[in-house]
Parts: sequence; structure tokens; C-alpha cells
Amino acid sequence: MKILVLHGPNLNMLGVREPEVYGSDTLEDINLSLESAAADRGVALRIRQSNHEGVLVDEIQQALGREDGILINPGAYTHTSIALRDAIVAVGLPVVEVHMSDIYARESFRHHSYIEDVALGQICGHGSRSYLLGLEALADHIGKRSEG
Repeated sequence: MKILVLHGPNLNMLGVREPEVYGSDTLEDINLSLESAAADRGVALRIRQSNHEGVLVDEIQQALGREDGILINPGAYTHTSIALRDAIVAVGLPVVEVHMSDIYARESFRHHSYIEDVALGQICGHGSRSYLLGLEALADHIGKRSEG
């Protein structure tokens, strides 16, 4: 099983950026944790981060025929990017959306996600653990789909 992990804009600043909101884990910490959890499940990860919407769209498109699913934290593009949503729909891969903070308990402009309705589900508000929960949900879904 192969999963693409996509980190959106400003997530490269984790550990520095608003630790009261996002905690002290760095993106490297999260990636190492994901790699460990994935290895325990026999899952191969391809991990990418970009601050550029087009690069994220390219990564989603390149996942077609290459990965079995996508774990994505679109960052601020959650609330603005129809392009990411359209790319997800175009490839037709299962997607789980994750956020470290609870986007529904924050500013009102963060309450809408363009990704939510085209994803299997959304996990938010569990800090860096949101990624691990998302990986587990996605891997379980892909595993069940390939069994049946």
C-alpha cells in the first residue's frame, strides 16, 4: 500500500509558527512519526510539502496510478482552493483531510473546507496526532477496499 502525504502552506514553519495553536512538533517530527506508524502497517509513504498551490495540484495528479490514497493537510488552501478540490476529484483516490487545530473553533473564515465533501473524512483538533489518526483511517479504508 502506498500513500501520498501532502502538507500545505506554512506547515514547514511548525514548531515556530504559533505554538499555542499548533504545538511544538516540527514538520520533521510529524514526518518521522508518520514514517514509523506507516512502517508498522507495511505502508510506503511519499511525503511532500509546498507553499505553492500549483505544486500541490501537481502532486495530487501524479498520485494517480502511483499511490493508493492521499493524506492531506491543505493548510490555508483548505478554505480557498477549488483547484485542490478539483484535482482530488479528478484522480478519484481516497483522501483523508487533517488539521492540527480545530478549524471550527477558530476564526469564521476557517470554518469552510473545499476538501471536506470530497474526502472520506476530516480529522482536526488533535495536534500532530491528527496525522496519525488520518493515516490509520486511510490505511484501514484502503485495506478494506482491496479485500472486498
